[in-house]
Amino acid sequence: MSLLRRTLIAALSVAATVGTAVALPASAAEPTAETTAETTALPTAAVALGDSFVSGEGGGDYQPVTDLNGVSQGFPGWSAPNSNAFFCHRSPNASLFQATLPGIQDRFNLACSGGQPHDLLNPSAAREKGREVPAQLDQLRNVAATHDIDLVLVGLGSNNASFTFGDAASVCANRFIADAWTGWWEFWAGDPPQDPCTISDLATDAELAAGTTETTNALRVLLTTLAEVDADGQHRVVFQDYTNPLPQDYAARYHEEDNRADDRDKFRALGAERYAAGCPAHRASLAAGHLFSQGLGRLVSSAHSTLSAEFPGADLVYLNVQHAFDGARLCEADGSPGNALATPIRLQDGPSGVPVTSLSGRDKIAIKRIADTCVDYFQTCQESWHPNADGYAVLGRCLAGAATTGARSVACTRGSDGTITVG
Repeated sequence: MSLLRRTLIAALSVAATVGTAVALPASAAEPTAETTAETTALPTAAVALGDSFVSGEGGGDYQPVTDLNGVSQGFPGWSAPNSNAFFCHRSPNASLFQATLPGIQDRFNLACSGGQPHDLLNPSAAREKGREVPAQLDQLRNVAATHDIDLVLVGLGSNNASFTFGDAASVCANRFIADAWTGWWEFWAGDPPQDPCTISDLATDAELAAGTTETTNALRVLLTTLAEVDADGQHRVVFQDYTNPLPQDYAARYHEEDNRADDRDKFRALGAERYAAGCPAHRASLAAGHLFSQGLGRLVSSAHSTLSAEFPGADLVYLNVQHAFDGARLCEADGSPGNALATPIRLQDGPSGVPVTSLSGRDKIAIKRIADTCVDYFQTCQESWHPNADGYAVLGRCLAGAATTGARSVACTRGSDGTITVG
């Protein structure tokens, strides 16, 4: 039984005690005796599927993950292969666990950081840079064998066969760092790209279209699978999109340092300041980053619209969270990253487990060594530019609203006073 139906039935019970007659809409009518028996025999569950913004990347306190061989994988060490199942980074601080979900007895986080549409249907390790976990739909079937699934949160689309969020973030950050530390005359450095990002550097229209098709096809199989395995056939699926960790523009204090802005050659002091604050990217890259986020929103919205038409009886809700972090993004105000809802970019100098919080005084050789650690041991930097635990608390409030709304599409927004509104 969906959360909306449970809420309506609870409201009916309360109304009955005060002598008020309330009529339930036909779509929320009481289930049959047969489905009621099935439902009461199984505890209710909410499930998360998809990628890092749902698994809880950046939320910390990551839990062991069962791999393809049925072995529970705890933290394997900073120098372990990034394919290890643990690096799905499933956090107890993820939005699924922070949302108020009346009637839900158990919650299952089946998402995996870096997850792609491919990973819903196939073991992630079957593709390049995948992790050693079973197909997410196989994990879902296991949950359905013991639970009545009432709610499914899906975060999917930012990673696909055409582009990934991690690659997009790396492009912008690497160009900024190269520009800050390397002069145009230093050809020995290999002439690394130093221009601000454009939207075509992150995802072209053709790539977004291909990503939309790929994501929609995977979600179609998800809906078909749910119809086959859910005990009572009544469940809500929330399609969540993405929020940008960076603002439309930085607070004034992050515009320049030592009278050098990021539109001139070599600005190490400013580069170090922005890195410390968590936002090492050109100001001119911010617009492209937001165009990318908006493109991801259109991708998720399109998948929702297409599948709503194909499955007219399904309970599908599109949750737009693009404005959920307004006013609390990295470097949007003085005091970043401590006052932000997203994690700063943090690297390590070798797979030591010790984050580098300052680049001040580092030369080009040290900068390259630190950057190469992220490439060679991606787990040392993969938390960067994701929601933090407070950010997931906000997204949990967004999910709570989407779980009980009567609308098919809702936007979750953060007001200037920090108030979260879903509607």
